[in-house]
Amino acid sequence: MAMAASPGPAGVGGAGAMPGSGPSSFGFDSGLEIKTRSVEQTLLPLVSQITTLINHKDNTKKSDKTLQAIQRVGQAVNLAVGRFVKVGEAIANENWDLKEEITIACIEAKQAGETIAALTDVSAPNHPESGGQITIFTDKTGVIKAARLLLSSVTKVLLLADRVVIKQIITSRNKDLKDEKKKAKMAAARAVLEKCTMMLLTASKMNIEALRENLYFQSKENLSATLEAVLERTEDFTDSAYTSHEHRERILDLSAHARAELQQLASVWLQAQSKRTKSIAEELELSILKISHGLNELKKELHSTATQLAADLLKYHADHVVLKALKLTGVEGNLEGLAECACKFSEQKEQLVETCRLLRHVSGTEPLEITCIHAEETFQVTGQQIISAAETLTLHPSSKIAKENLDVFCEAWESQISDMSTLLREINDVFEGRRGEKYGYLSLPKPMKNNANLKSLKPEKSDSEEKAKIAKLGLKLGLLTSDANCEIEKWENQENEIVRYGRNMSRTAYSLYLFTRGEGPLKTSQDLIHQLEVFAEEGLKVASSAQAFSKQLKDDDKLMLLLEINKLIPLCHQLQTITKTPVQNQGLLKVDKCITKTRSMMAILVQLLSLCFKLLKKLQMENNRWVSVMNKDSVDGKT
Repeated sequence: MAMAASPGPAGVGGAGAMPGSGPSSFGFDSGLEIKTRSVEQTLLPLVSQITTLINHKDNTKKSDKTLQAIQRVGQAVNLAVGRFVKVGEAIANENWDLKEEITIACIEAKQAGETIAALTDVSAPNHPESGGQITIFTDKTGVIKAARLLLSSVTKVLLLADRVVIKQIITSRNKDLKDEKKKAKMAAARAVLEKCTMMLLTASKMNIEALRENLYFQSKENLSATLEAVLERTEDFTDSAYTSHEHRERILDLSAHARAELQQLASVWLQAQSKRTKSIAEELELSILKISHGLNELKKELHSTATQLAADLLKYHADHVVLKALKLTGVEGNLEGLAECACKFSEQKEQLVETCRLLRHVSGTEPLEITCIHAEETFQVTGQQIISAAETLTLHPSSKIAKENLDVFCEAWESQISDMSTLLREINDVFEGRRGEKYGYLSLPKPMKNNANLKSLKPEKSDSEEKAKIAKLGLKLGLLTSDANCEIEKWENQENEIVRYGRNMSRTAYSLYLFTRGEGPLKTSQDLIHQLEVFAEEGLKVASSAQAFSKQLKDDDKLMLLLEINKLIPLCHQLQTITKTPVQNQGLLKVDKCITKTRSMMAILVQLLSLCFKLLKKLQMENNRWVSVMNKDSVDGKT
């Protein structure tokens, strides 16, 4: 900061006083040392106002207008001091090391300002009167004392504020220096890595060569035991009653082939131990590649067996026919029907438990394996509870509590079926290399530790509650994609336009669900915007295809379908409007709105697919009946 030009201490009214505050105009010495021009310039308006108050003739009668002007000046000084004190207190709260000093100075300034306001108040009863007119300042001592205290305290606050600024400058400078140090350390580390790359490469070649040498001293019994441990797991597949004959034969053939390849490897191995020639080494590596390829083929077959069984089972039980029948027999109190339904439901439960057990072997990651175990236990326990609850309701069909109890268990069962559909999809993604290695439990919203997607949308710190809300919405969106897939799989004609566009919507929604988990192909805000635009376009295509289908229906059915279509179209347009504004402008709030719209559209899509499927079946039945009647009339000779 620039220093004042006056030499030595510049007290107010002293030799180095500020302009307008000489002995003739401000006849007291405050004893202040004003060392910086910034403080001097800040004090000028205050000194000017105080000088106005003091520069008047003693004991002179003044008009009402003059008295009012003096009072306004005093009040202006007090208000200005009040605002100044508020700023000072704010600075004190942000700087704890100077808080006590700044607070004391602010209190002194406030007291001085209030004193000046009181001394200039013409309505105060302690002012003497002369001939009916009020005279003020018969003794200037009080005003001068208050002015000295005011200037002193204000100057202290300003100097302390200067110290805060200097401290911030020093801190900023130190921070820059630290950044430079970090950059230097990173550059040094990078140089070390670059120089050591070649050394690391050669060292790795020494390790590989040593490993090759050690191979000759391994025991073939160890390899045989390892292979048998792997093949032992395949027995769960071959022993399962739900494994198809083709898959069972294929697994047995691949297992036998792996054993034969191991025997060949052992034979080459024995030769390599004695000869250790280049040709033998190459033959040994070829044997290793053959057995590795055979085991990979076995892995693919096991995966295909488990996932195909799970997909067929989920498709077969998508409508929950047995579960609904079980609930109906309970409400009706039908004991004979209950026994039959309970038997079928137990068989379904065993199928699901067995499928989860097979999925464990092909899950690919430990978190997904844990989820498979959880699903297996849930089906086992919940299935028994549902049968017990149904028996209770059958014995007490009029009991609302018994009915509510059964409904709760049935909802848990349906939810687990939906979770299993998501689990199957994630296992397939891992097998095909479309997913990373880290997964959370499917039944809970992911804490989103690695949410680089959302961080890119908002530079400042994100609200944890908003993240949790998005994760919850995303989970519901994932469940809705499973429901939509179940509806799609019911259609015989998978190339139907409604099915094709609906499948595209489901795939897009699933990628958005992965985005809320911090996973999947969507990485940037532009990726998100593009995916939302695609989703809205596919939604409009579904609506258009459904409208074309509605023209084949009767009036009542047509009206029912058009009502569902008219729910979807506005949401598509609203989502298109949202995507026009860049996502960065609204951060997580924008993502929240988009996921909410997407979820609403998926819920309507599920209803629309189900309704279209039912109406299509109804239309086909009516057409078949009409064709049958026409054929009968033709046989009878009627026109």
